Amino acid sequence: MVGTALARRNVWELGNPWADDILWYARGVAAMMERPLDDPLSWRFFAAMHGFDPVKWQGFGYFDPQQDSLPSQSVQKDFWKQCWHGSWYFLPWHRGYLIAFEAAVRAEVIALGGPREWTLPYWNYFAMGEQAIPPAFASASWPDGANNPLFVSARFGRNGDGVVVIPLDDPIPDLDINLDALDNPLFSVAADGGAIGFGGSDTGSFHHRAPHGELESNPHDLIHVLIGGLDTPGLMSNPATAGLDPIFWLHHANIDRLWETWRRRTPPVHSDPTDNSWLDGPTATGGPAFTLPLPPAEDGQPPQTWTFTPEQMSDLAALGYGYDNYTDGIAVRSPARMNVLLAIQDNGQDGEPTMSQPRTPGSAELIGATQEPMSVVGGEATASVQLDPDARRTVTPSVLPMDAPTRPDRVYLNLENLTAAHDGPILRVYVGDPNGDEQVAGSVALFGAAPDSEMGDTPDNDGMTAVLDITDIVENLHLADDDLHALTVRVVPVNQLDAASDVQIGRIGIYRQSH
Repeated sequence: MVGTALARRNVWELGNPWADDILWYARGVAAMMERPLDDPLSWRFFAAMHGFDPVKWQGFGYFDPQQDSLPSQSVQKDFWKQCWHGSWYFLPWHRGYLIAFEAAVRAEVIALGGPREWTLPYWNYFAMGEQAIPPAFASASWPDGANNPLFVSARFGRNGDGVVVIPLDDPIPDLDINLDALDNPLFSVAADGGAIGFGGSDTGSFHHRAPHGELESNPHDLIHVLIGGLDTPGLMSNPATAGLDPIFWLHHANIDRLWETWRRRTPPVHSDPTDNSWLDGPTATGGPAFTLPLPPAEDGQPPQTWTFTPEQMSDLAALGYGYDNYTDGIAVRSPARMNVLLAIQDNGQDGEPTMSQPRTPGSAELIGATQEPMSVVGGEATASVQLDPDARRTVTPSVLPMDAPTRPDRVYLNLENLTAAHDGPILRVYVGDPNGDEQVAGSVALFGAAPDSEMGDTPDNDGMTAVLDITDIVENLHLADDDLHALTVRVVPVNQLDAASDVQIGRIGIYRQSH
């Protein structure tokens, strides 16, 4: 589909800001932008396949209801608003989406006299010194003239000033953007309040209904809103507009690269699901097929319609492309994950992990929950979660040999039915005891929490659920207080929220799960 052994390359390592690969990308983007909205190979048609909100598009200047002709209802039903988030189809659908987009840009590049082997670059924001958005995207002008097609004004960054830098070298306190997901041996687990899989949960023929998979939660969601904007949401902050920003595709190329990086990790064995319901896609349960447009096979012909399955997306070699680097990024881990990794190394042979096969965790059990919804307004919001009296006695130390006869219980904090007036805010979550000792549990990006973020076929959008592993925190608090009976959960937005942001948490749930 892509070609024979074509390699996508790191945009920061192409030689200069306007190296040929990125200059041809800009030219191809410009050509696609010239096509009308209802052209299946146009820039806006491809963006609408991820999400389409006519009000937001009009506000950003990408839709004029008086001049733009919409595709027929049947075409919209087949192609638009397909993005699979909060589902184990997140990775395979977006891989196909990238392939189709890359083919559309390449067709424009070839028509303009460019290389037939052009490939989409990727942005590896985890590489040392590569946290700033590539310069070609930050300039309003480009070598071909003014009005750089890769630059958008609605890209506000974390401070709202248009400066986009992923905060790894100079981090926001406790934001913790990391690659912990690469250590998760299970692609998918049940969405029951416990562990989240690397790639998401089985959601059948629906999407936007389950917690985001670990890679989707961090770094995918966090990167989206750190580019688009937190206080003032830009294009990348909302699924309905994200595909309009040219940096979207380089971000998702990196997420696609990380999927392959995860697959190459062993031991433990990291492999994609083998269930027919994943291999065949949502059609296995009566849902829609993955359908995207491709350039015509011959000039003068209409675009092709490509239908594909997750199974066809599972092997890069079979797809005829790859990446120039599959760096693991072992140093980009949270402190808690590093403790676990060190424990694995200490209990292995010659420094190798001892667990060769991942084990599916048991069912999760609710052991504590808030009784009322919580509003996050201003600088923070706090709630106390009462725990089941027997809960603390069953949470055993988590840093044990990975091949121990009895795997330790884990404890997870869920922010359930998390909604907001607009996407973009990032919430830092802290957990402590009622006496005030606390530790950071993690960060949650509100990407898909707003009512207009509902891109799928779910009849009602009751918000998103975020899951954070707090086992180490609970253990530390338990050691300090044998009578621990409650947890204080403090939610702190990176930027203060006013009442109009309307960030609501329906319930905070604490779950225990045997592994």
